Amino acid sequence: MSASIIDGRAIAAQLRSDVQQDVERFVAETGVTPHLSVVLVGENPASQVYVRNKEKFCVAAGMKSTVHRLSAETTQDELLQLVNELNNAEDVHGILVQLPLPSQIDEQAILDAICSEKDVDAFHPHNVGLLVQGRSRFEPCTPAGCLQLIRSVREDISGLHAVVLGRSEIVGKPMSLLLIQRGADCTVTICHSRTKDLAEITKQADILIAAIGKPNFVTADMVKPGAIVIDVGINRVDKKLVGDVDYDAVAEKADAITPVPGGVGPMTIANLLRNSLRAAQMQTQARRQ
Repeated sequence: MSASIIDGRAIAAQLRSDVQQDVERFVAETGVTPHLSVVLVGENPASQVYVRNKEKFCVAAGMKSTVHRLSAETTQDELLQLVNELNNAEDVHGILVQLPLPSQIDEQAILDAICSEKDVDAFHPHNVGLLVQGRSRFEPCTPAGCLQLIRSVREDISGLHAVVLGRSEIVGKPMSLLLIQRGADCTVTICHSRTKDLAEITKQADILIAAIGKPNFVTADMVKPGAIVIDVGINRVDKKLVGDVDYDAVAEKADAITPVPGGVGPMTIANLLRNSLRAAQMQTQARRQ
């Protein structure tokens, strides 16, 4: 058996097209152009590429994109001041501070400072709490993309056992929350660095999501035959990008698998656009009531 490849680029392109059409209708109805402000601190090469892609796809979707590029020596107070200015700018609907930040800056303090109505990454405690309660304002971009990729293979995932490798605030925890919501209805197990008998657990997974940042960590003997495997990892090994999954070996055992690159990554930006439009819609409606 050889797994079908889940084409994240194609699925993301369709989502971006849908968002573009929704943006056109929104602008025609309200005269308001959704505006995403991105803050980039320092010279991290991967972050620079990611921010350029966000800017490009924002413009292509008919949105306004502003990028604030700050030096690596920027202080926490200076960054907080900029975030506060963006919070108070009525024409800015979404704010995204690109991670990671330089060591002198407390990332959590910055994320907490972003207005929750403009927090299109869904990292603010208020938005996390809404997600826990099943009434999310914004769905976290990468986990939402993973769920969309899973459903491109199998729409009805009710009752399936999903195993999430990783417990990060960005992917692991919110991924598990999306999977247990009504409408997804999976049975979810979260694994991490202290999990015992890890392979015995992953082999039970109908859906396996790997998000631990260890190249080629998930091997074929850890995967249940016929599983859907979503690889969130992006690791550089010998100048080549690889995921957290040993792709070639696992692809011989799984039913469907995401490649790296070309799997989860494009979905993250597509969902960022969706959240930015959602933010503009909510803020515009609130101001007109």
